[in-house]
Parts: sequence; C-alpha cells; structure tokens
Amino acid sequence: MTKGQKVSLAKRGGGTLTLVRMGLGWDAVKKRGLFGSKSQSIDLDASALLFDTAGNLVDAVWFRQLRSQDGAVQHTGDNLTGAGEGDDESIVVDLTRLSPGTAQIFFTVNSFTGQDFSQIENAFCRLIDETTNEELARYELTGSGRHNAQIMAKVSRDGGAWSMTAIGATASGRTFQDLLPAAAAHL
Repeated sequence: MTKGQKVSLAKRGGGTLTLVRMGLGWDAVKKRGLFGSKSQSIDLDASALLFDTAGNLVDAVWFRQLRSQDGAVQHTGDNLTGAGEGDDESIVVDLTRLSPGTAQIFFTVNSFTGQDFSQIENAFCRLIDETTNEELARYELTGSGRHNAQIMAKVSRDGGAWSMTAIGATASGRTFQDLLPAAAAHL
C-alpha cells in the first residue's frame, strides 16, 4: 500500500471480514563502532485508537491497556527490542464484537524510548485475515527520519463493510496520547 491508498476489506469471493490482525515489525539499525557493529534496543509500541462517528476517542488499546472495553480489540503484548523475525507486536480486532459506536480504528506506532525512525529499519505494518492467515494489506514504514512516531493506517466502517486506508503520517510522541492531534487530522 502507498500513503492515501484505500482498500476494501471485503473477503475475496464474497462474505465479510470478521477477524483481523494488525502486525508491526521492525529492526534496530546496527551501530558501527571500533569493534564492529552493535545492536541497540528500540522499543516501538503499536496502539489502536478507537473513534466514534463524531471523531471522539472512545477507547485505546496499547501496552498499558491490552484489551478494549468491549473486548473486541486485543494487544498481544509489548516487545521491548524488535528482536526476532516477523511481527514483533500484534493487535487482533474482532470486527463483529466492536461496539456499534466505533466508526474508525487508527493503528499507530511510536518509539517509547524516544529514538527516531532513522535508527529503525525493516519496519512494516500489515493487516491479516485471522480466519485464513491471508495478508490483506501491507504498508512499509519507509519514512526514516527524525520523527519518532507514525500514524500508520485506519480501518473504517464503510456501510456494512470495512476498509483500510494507509496514512503513513509522521508524528512525534512517546505514547498514543501524544499522537491524538496527528490522528485527528485524518478522521
């Protein structure tokens, strides 16, 4: 996906998407020194911000609140380093259990430890149909730079169905609360 691109989340062959997972992966850029390269720890955090039709924040799922109030959104846990292959953090959303008042879910990433994105490589977010394990959309977080956060994407109600829009807006902040003004610009 590219910034601004919107894709329908209707299942191929018909039917509606019911269970999705947003995966976030990253690696820390290796620092070069006199004695070779050294890995650094970078704590990126994935968050899901739930907004109603009026644009009000109704709930947030992040490393300090791993489940939404309605139980439909579940963060699988905080990865403090980005070590390992594949998704380093995941947020699972049961679209059928979401409160009817939830109109949009924003997925954000921020560096809790404060490093900027110039120190991060191989960063991506992706949306997976959890019932089939099919990757529906992938967005490369290629915006290496002096920012330490990004509004990655949003999933929105489109009538009775859902769609995903890649946002890729850079921001600054160490927690989701710091990112609310940047997210609000894309409601």
